[in-house]
Amino acid sequence: MSGLSGPTTIPLPRLRLWLLAVPVLLLIAYLVLMDNGAVSQSGAFLHELMHDGRHLLGVPCH
Repeated sequence: MSGLSGPTTIPLPRLRLWLLAVPVLLLIAYLVLMDNGAVSQSGAFLHELMHDGRHLLGVPCH
């Protein structure tokens, strides 16, 4: 036997962090990369912020 134990488990606090972080990061990525006014329609500031974020990341938006 090579000394390997059974399957490893992810500690619960770390799992909770990932379960919170992944959707938040996906939402931020959507807002910056894909939103063309659907969410940021409420104000020009948010729309311009997302627009500048696209330019910063090199994503074509117009």
